[in-house]
Amino acid sequence: MEKGGYFNSNEVSLDNWHDWRWQVENSPDCCDLLRGAGCFDRTALTDLNKVAECYPFRVTPYYCSLIDWNNPCDPVRIQCVPDTKELDVNDAGSCDPFLEMERMPVPGLIHRFKDRVLVVALNRCAVYCRHCTRKNTLNKLTGNHSKSYFEPMIEYVKGRTEVREVIISGGDPLLMDISLLDWLLNVFHEVKHVEVLRLGTRVPVVLPMRVDEELCGMLAKHRPIWVNTQFNHPVEITDEAVKACDLLLRHGIPVSNQAVLLRGVNDSIETMSKLCNMLQKHMIRPYYVFQCDPVKGVGYLRTPLAVGAEIEEAMRTMVGGLSLPRFVADIPGEQGKVMLSVIDSGDQMRLT
Repeated sequence: MEKGGYFNSNEVSLDNWHDWRWQVENSPDCCDLLRGAGCFDRTALTDLNKVAECYPFRVTPYYCSLIDWNNPCDPVRIQCVPDTKELDVNDAGSCDPFLEMERMPVPGLIHRFKDRVLVVALNRCAVYCRHCTRKNTLNKLTGNHSKSYFEPMIEYVKGRTEVREVIISGGDPLLMDISLLDWLLNVFHEVKHVEVLRLGTRVPVVLPMRVDEELCGMLAKHRPIWVNTQFNHPVEITDEAVKACDLLLRHGIPVSNQAVLLRGVNDSIETMSKLCNMLQKHMIRPYYVFQCDPVKGVGYLRTPLAVGAEIEEAMRTMVGGLSLPRFVADIPGEQGKVMLSVIDSGDQMRLT
C-alpha cells in the first residue's frame, strides 16, 4: 500500500502501518496536517479548519492513503476531507432528522422501532465521514463508556420483551476495548428475548487492520451476530479490506454492506454496479443503498431521489440478483425503510 497524504511515508515502518493502534494514534484531527498532500494553500487549510471546528475531522493514515490528491473529485477525499459547503446556511437539513435524541429512554440507547434498539456504544470513529447521520449529535453523547454507562441500557432491554434485536453502533463499536465489547455482547445475549445482535461499523473499510484473529474469535462467541459495514466506492475494496471481511466470514460472521448514495462518489450506474459486483465477488452482501439522510451539513452530498431510482432500475438488467441491493430511504416519521421507487411527493419533502 502506497503511504502518503500528510506525512513522509519513508518514516513509517511496515510494522507500524499494519498496527491498528498506531493508525488510530496517528490519525490527524487538524486540517493543517493535510498540507503534505500539496493541494491546499494556507487559505484553504484555514477554511477547512473552520469547518472542522463545527464538524470534527479525523482520518486514518490508511484511509488517507487511498486518496488521489491530484483529483479534487476523488471519492475517498469527498467522504473524509471537510468541505466549506458543510457550513452552508441555506442547508435545509435537520440536526437530528430522526429525533434520536428524543427517543432515548436511557442515555445512549435509541428505541425508534418496536422490535429493535440501537446502542450508541462509542462517541468516536476512526474516520469522521462527512455524510454521517449523527454528524450533529454524536458529540453530545457521553464519552464515559464503561460498564456503568451500559447498565441502564441493559436493564431497559430486559424490561422490553418486544425487543428481539440489539444493534451496537456509535461512533464505531470496534474501537472499544475488546474486553468491554465482549462483556456487552455477552450480557445482551443473556437476555432471553434478544435473538440477534448486530454491529454497525466502518472499521473494515477505514481501519481494516483492526479486524484480527483476537477480535474475530471474540465476536464468533456471540453468534448469531451480524456485521454491517459501509463500502461506498470500488476504490475502498482493497486487499486489506477484503482480508478483514474474509477473516470475519471465516469465523462464521456474515458481512453485509449498507452503502450511502453520495453526489460525486457513487451516483452513477457504472460505479454502483462495479461496487456491488465487487462486493458479491468477495462474499460481502450488497444489502442496502441508502438515500443520504436529510442531515444539516450534508446537503451538498445528497442526490435527487430520481437518481437512486434510475440507478436501481438500470442495475436490475445489468447485475445478478446477489449483486442487487435494495435502494431505500430512511424517512423522518416513518416506521421503517421506504423503497426509493415508491416514495411519494410528501416523502420527498421530508427528505430535502
